[in-house]
Amino acid sequence: MFDQVVFAGGGNRCWWQAGFWDVVKPEIALAPRVIAGISAGAATACMLYTRDSHWVMRYYEEALRDNRKNAYWGNLWRRGASVFPHYRIYRQALLDIYGERFTELAKGPEIRIGVSHVPRWLGAHISVAAGLVAYNIEKYVRKKLHPTLGQALGFRPEYMRAQDCADAEELADLILQSSCTPPFTPVLRRGGKPVLDGGMVDNVPVAALDATPGRVLVMVTRLYPRPQTFVLAHGAQQRVYVQPSRKVPISSWDYTQPALMRPTYDLGRADGEAFLRRVPELLERAASARPAGHS
Repeated sequence: MFDQVVFAGGGNRCWWQAGFWDVVKPEIALAPRVIAGISAGAATACMLYTRDSHWVMRYYEEALRDNRKNAYWGNLWRRGASVFPHYRIYRQALLDIYGERFTELAKGPEIRIGVSHVPRWLGAHISVAAGLVAYNIEKYVRKKLHPTLGQALGFRPEYMRAQDCADAEELADLILQSSCTPPFTPVLRRGGKPVLDGGMVDNVPVAALDATPGRVLVMVTRLYPRPQTFVLAHGAQQRVYVQPSRKVPISSWDYTQPALMRPTYDLGRADGEAFLRRVPELLERAASARPAGHS
């Protein structure tokens, strides 16, 4: 039914995608050839082909049990200590989740993970500031489905295959590069060059898709001023977008409330059940969709 699937980024909000997927996949035999993902969306896609969602939620409940703050400002005066605990916790989680099951990814679809290369003319540190400003303008002011400011500034996307990673550690590094959002993470490098969160170019990475005709399922995690489900034609593709029915309960980088992962997941399940009831209508709409540009 869907030849390709897109997992937008969103940090903890991506638990909504996991719930949606766990309901929809078995009912419509969802078996995409290609998955495109950014940041935690890419992490979620890899998780769904290596672990059970409930196992991972239990893991995070334990991993975050003693983390009381999202910022430990007292660490400013401690040599070698980090103010923000996210990078350390996230990297260890990726290693623990994928480690024993890494080879399972070879049995699944091709998973393409995006990073944003910073503009050479700005330099690494200024690029970080400019990228974060552009990202927040797109997010809170323009609210565009597919932003353009990052590319206008010179940020360049690159997509790598999860299956090309030699091991779980290399995959964890790639996902962290795709998730690189200072100050929650340090500025990371790929091939010696600084990279930032793939969302600096587009948090909904449709550019990573093949141009192959067919249907594409696009799961976003942020609310846009559009219907909950809508169809956009792109050439010979019909892209079916679905977003949460309401704002998800958890914040992207909140590592203090793991209990909110489950209601976010449950909202995804409920929205997945509603989506299944609308599948015939959506497919009919997709068949009649006219080609349109991004907006």
